Amino acid sequence: MSDPLEISGSLSIPETELHWRFSRSSGPGGQGVNTTDSRVELSFDLAATEALVPPLKDRALERLAPRLVDGVITIAASEFRSQLRNREAARIRLARLLREAVAPPPKRRRPTKPSRGAVERRITAKKHRSDLKRLRRGDF
Repeated sequence: MSDPLEISGSLSIPETELHWRFSRSSGPGGQGVNTTDSRVELSFDLAATEALVPPLKDRALERLAPRLVDGVITIAASEFRSQLRNREAARIRLARLLREAVAPPPKRRRPTKPSRGAVERRITAKKHRSDLKRLRRGDF
């Protein structure tokens, strides 16, 4: 696993900037649960990285601010019994998180108003419906 973490087609993070920690996973797992370090923590120092250009780094720091501790983002994976599968899950989650964080902001909506004809059709339909209900009551 020495290949870089692919964020998008033109953006990747070198493996040297990813820091791994392994520990024992909680929950069921049979005889090997107390002996294998299958839980994975993947840490990435977003504040100190050189892999992202400054505008993207600033955008990611702003969007991920609630999840950062001293500029470092940590992903924990323990859903699989295998350390290798947990490592892959952590890499995938980090890549998805960073991809969403550096994505450009959505295009602003230009507010519009309904046309005069649409407003008239709506009001005519409301009057027609109102007349039908009034005729059913019999108090015309």
